[in-house]
Amino acid sequence: MNATKKTFPISAYGLMAERHWREFRPKMVQGLEEAGKLEEALYEAQERTLDELMELETKLEAGGLTKQQASDQAWEVVRERYILLPPEDEN
Repeated sequence: MNATKKTFPISAYGLMAERHWREFRPKMVQGLEEAGKLEEALYEAQERTLDELMELETKLEAGGLTKQQASDQAWEVVRERYILLPPEDEN
């Protein structure tokens, strides 16, 4: 293994993003793979998702929601920003 290659630990959110992207964003995935940036992009998507989820959950709980309600609502808001991206155009 190349000692200079940075590794990005991929969690469940990153794996979810990869499955979704491969199905609905194949051109984007191909471009990232060709550039050697897929793992980095997945890591960034999962980390941004986690950061925003935690921030929003805290705000929602402070607003009176239970932890589960806050978690569910935050996921509904954040998931399509980085993980469940819209499909590519067919053209």
